[in-house]
Amino acid sequence: MLCQENTIHYCSWTFVVGGLLHLLHQITSHIPYGRYVNTKSTGMMVPAKAGWFIQELPSFLVPVLLFLTTDSLPGIGRHLLLWTFCLHYFQRTFVYSLLTKGRQSPLHIVVSAVIFCSVNGFLQGHHMLHCTQYHSGWHRDTRFITGLLMFFTGMAINIHSDYILRNLRKPGEVSYKIPKGGMFELVSGANFFGEIVEWCGYAVASWSFPAFSFALFTICAIGPRAYHHHRYYLEKFKDYPKSRKAVIPFLL
Repeated sequence: MLCQENTIHYCSWTFVVGGLLHLLHQITSHIPYGRYVNTKSTGMMVPAKAGWFIQELPSFLVPVLLFLTTDSLPGIGRHLLLWTFCLHYFQRTFVYSLLTKGRQSPLHIVVSAVIFCSVNGFLQGHHMLHCTQYHSGWHRDTRFITGLLMFFTGMAINIHSDYILRNLRKPGEVSYKIPKGGMFELVSGANFFGEIVEWCGYAVASWSFPAFSFALFTICAIGPRAYHHHRYYLEKFKDYPKSRKAVIPFLL
């Protein structure tokens, strides 16, 4: 398959600009999913498990289909990176979605996420398989090794933090509690911090504009959400640890 350079270029810049605009929008408002869903809304809602499965699936399925149905450039490094990307979305699609105890999401949020994940799945998969040029020893490059260490560290933090959040409440409980343990001892948005580390690591390992644009978009999308969670905890719980930061340990 020929590299669609213009498509890659414009999609990457769209992620950069869109991420920054999304960041500005979230400074003063919440995206209506999770704890910020308006439970009195009359709009169509999607159950949490189904919503997460549907919206995350394209980010796994599109790169896999590109790999199976098109000719790709050779190289161990690029294929390791492709399957690293897919590993995250396999976990989010087939594991996280089945375990989540989250609230239902508005249909328009799920549809928006499906569109984004479809575009990003194509962007990352197509660029990795058909465009980017790596030397034959890329899988031994310092950037590759450092990036993958960051990725898997972030993934471990993300999965462990999700485990802590799932087990905060007993069956039937609906009130929020203070999360404790793991990275939650340092930041309020430990799950968000883990995912940010993941995609920054992937960007370093890939050393490509599409990967960096996606990492930036991730920071702009979930960084403010961690900040809003932090504000919520501080206002709701008088005994909330004042030493915790919102999303970056010791800093922010």
